[in-house]
Amino acid sequence: MFMYKIEVELHEETVFVVLMAEDDAQAFDALEETLVRHYAPSPDVVDASILEKKRAVKGSAYVIEPRIKGEQGMD
Repeated sequence: MFMYKIEVELHEETVFVVLMAEDDAQAFDALEETLVRHYAPSPDVVDASILEKKRAVKGSAYVIEPRIKGEQGMD
């Protein structure tokens, strides 16, 4: 089992999703299911990229840093 940190670019915003899956294909399937459950209606995904992947063992974690103003044209 692996932990994935995935960057998802939507039309309105960029979000980060952390999930567990057996492989990359299952990670993207789980990502789609997660977005459908979280958003109503389902968002249009422009792009989704795996940023990090690591074995899911006790103590595994990711740090999600907030975006800094001015990044990606956000002034």
